[in-house]
Amino acid sequence: PNMTVMAAADEAELVHMVATAHAHDSGPIALRYPRGEGVGVELPERGAVLPVGKGRVVRKDAEARVAILSLGTRLAEALKAADTLAEQGVAVTVADARFAKPLDEALILDLAQSHEVLITIEEGSRGGFGAMVLHLLSEKGALDAGRVRVRTMTLPDTYQDHDSPEKMYAEAGLDAASIVKTALDTLPERKEGRSRLRLA
Repeated sequence: PNMTVMAAADEAELVHMVATAHAHDSGPIALRYPRGEGVGVELPERGAVLPVGKGRVVRKDAEARVAILSLGTRLAEALKAADTLAEQGVAVTVADARFAKPLDEALILDLAQSHEVLITIEEGSRGGFGAMVLHLLSEKGALDAGRVRVRTMTLPDTYQDHDSPEKMYAEAGLDAASIVKTALDTLPERKEGRSRLRLA
């Protein structure tokens, strides 16, 4: 209870989250960042305090059918996946949750209401961020009409051999190619066997 949990998408977000943690005084706060290198974004001179529990939309298309909600550094892969899907005629919205707790309920509910497919992706195990998103959608009745198909992408419930982060993410199915496959496999016309997509 009263815990705040953040996950940085890149080096700049990490700077902002450190500033946020420093300014936060209404309960315990934690932030996650993975081993390995950053994605190479420009660092801000000074970190800005983020509004607690608020995510951000980093790519929006008025015609978007698929929404990808990323927590942590899978954001770069989500953006790559969005580029690939756009080349195949599937418009995508990409959002960075920033906070696993508290959730940005307004953002999540909007993504579920305005898209046919909602994919969550995280560097965590089953029962984490994606499960909390599903619980919220269920609790708010956002799944009742069956208009959105939700998929959660997490680390597998297995031990992975130590390797480079890139190879481990690919093996875990958390890379851009896996996101693209999940999106295409979840779109309604694929399920009904009537693909309207130009697949490469």
